[in-house]
Amino acid sequence: MTDQRLGLIGGGNMARSLVGGLIKSGIAPESMIVSDPDDSIRRALVEDFSIQTCADNTDAARVADILVLAVKPQVMRCAVEDIAESLLQRQPLVVSIAAGIPIASIESWAGSPLALIRVMPNTPALTGNGASGMYANHRVSKSQRVQARKIMEAIGIAVWVDEESLIDTVTAVSGSGPAYFFYLMDAMVKAAQEGGLNPDASRQLTLQTALGAAQLALASGESLTELRRRVTSPGGTTQAAVEMLDKNGCEEILIRAVHAARERSVELAKLLGE
Repeated sequence: MTDQRLGLIGGGNMARSLVGGLIKSGIAPESMIVSDPDDSIRRALVEDFSIQTCADNTDAARVADILVLAVKPQVMRCAVEDIAESLLQRQPLVVSIAAGIPIASIESWAGSPLALIRVMPNTPALTGNGASGMYANHRVSKSQRVQARKIMEAIGIAVWVDEESLIDTVTAVSGSGPAYFFYLMDAMVKAAQEGGLNPDASRQLTLQTALGAAQLALASGESLTELRRRVTSPGGTTQAAVEMLDKNGCEEILIRAVHAARERSVELAKLLGE
């Protein structure tokens, strides 16, 4: 996308992460423009990244070849309707990273068909360790898919799904997923402190263990089940812990929790897309 202009509607944390990640990947700051009504947000973007900013969304939309919609879901309709004329005239590739907004709703608010990609990122993107699920409608070309993926890979990994409905599953797994791990880590820290460790040691050991386990899983070709088996010596401490988890149905509870998140994602998409 070296010869194309990237516009971002909204300059919040996710937009900042994308801008920073893209600049680190070699994209020139002058090829980007971010619109946001908040003067302090615009000043910070200019100071930190030396990019162009504007207060009016149409100023970004009318020059962008690729336009990222990075506004809150509650204001998406207003934002899209404001730039509808520019979208019709410019026909950019549109990438929406707003949770819960269906492609059909965005096209309806724009009043015209669009080459549109819906993305579900997650909060670790703020540190460059994000996981994004992506779905493209039939108007998106192969080259545009490549461009969009490169944008999202600036803040982590990105995977394609074949049906838009699967974005709800992505939301339940990786979108909400960080909270599940925070929940588990919080419980482990509390257990460590109850076992006599001080708060700092409890936190460090828990977080590094979580990081190390994830890195080991990524580096290994083995299944997660096999990796767990290797750590679980017969009659050992790990087996005692795993048996307690199994006895209390923790695996089933977690699976049900992910399903509950997916169902809520479907419900919210209906509400937000109206």
